[in-house]
Amino acid sequence: MSRPTLIAALLLASAACAGGISAQTSKPAQAPAIAAGNPAPHATALPTSVQQGALVIGSTHPAAVVEYGGRTLRVSPSGRFGFGIGRDASGTAVVKVKPPGTPAIEHRIVVAPRDWPIENINGVPPSTVNPPPAIAARIAREQAQVVAVRARDDAREDYAQRFVWPVQGRISGRFGNQRVYNGTPKAPHSGMDIAAANGTPVKAPAAGIVTFASPSLYLTGGTVVIDHGAGISSNFLHLSRIDAKVGDRVEQGQVFAAVGATGRATGPHLHWGMNWFDVRIDPLLVLDLAQ
Repeated sequence: MSRPTLIAALLLASAACAGGISAQTSKPAQAPAIAAGNPAPHATALPTSVQQGALVIGSTHPAAVVEYGGRTLRVSPSGRFGFGIGRDASGTAVVKVKPPGTPAIEHRIVVAPRDWPIENINGVPPSTVNPPPAIAARIAREQAQVVAVRARDDAREDYAQRFVWPVQGRISGRFGNQRVYNGTPKAPHSGMDIAAANGTPVKAPAAGIVTFASPSLYLTGGTVVIDHGAGISSNFLHLSRIDAKVGDRVEQGQVFAAVGATGRATGPHLHWGMNWFDVRIDPLLVLDLAQ
């Protein structure tokens, strides 16, 4: 099976498995003939519809210029590229692709909405819900450090692996749901919580480079960020132990930490979040791509 066909099949599976929304893969765009001596253009493969919070992986000519969301995307030597659809995205996502020697072509992707239930979480330490000024300043400094490492745009394709579960367990918190801590509404949940016993080994869901590792952030406790390339990264929170350091490369399935209940947590679990730069992605939809 060719790579564009495989990607289209994976994207179809993502929509079908998450929420029952179907997605039809667009027919390859027909590009005009290019000047003699240039390589033949590659067809661009993208879905026609995705869900909020999806990771989209497309393919095109390796020398094409691809733009989405105000960014020029990194296109790999194989023609692969990836980007995220935000939780609150709506309407149509427009991806502009300009193969070499041809006019740009706009590919339009319908963004299917999802329901976002409210999750009430009680028993959280009050100082983590409404922190005093000094603690609030610390939280802001720590979160800025994490945001900074998400700006990387490495020329790696680790994100194109078929992601696997970092731990096995019940999903105790879903991406995107509105969170209410001790009766106080807070931001939507930025990842997926997986209930697991304290000390359970955490495995890398895909290969990447460790770009952040700290055992004691105020809100998120033991925290690790793994960069998968092209601005796509995973973050793992509330860890009881961290076995990797910044700069380490971890391979898929490699143990790099252990489940805990550090930071703002009411019990042991793994919070797994994903980002495309500053856009939050639903890890469950990324797992669906592997089905």
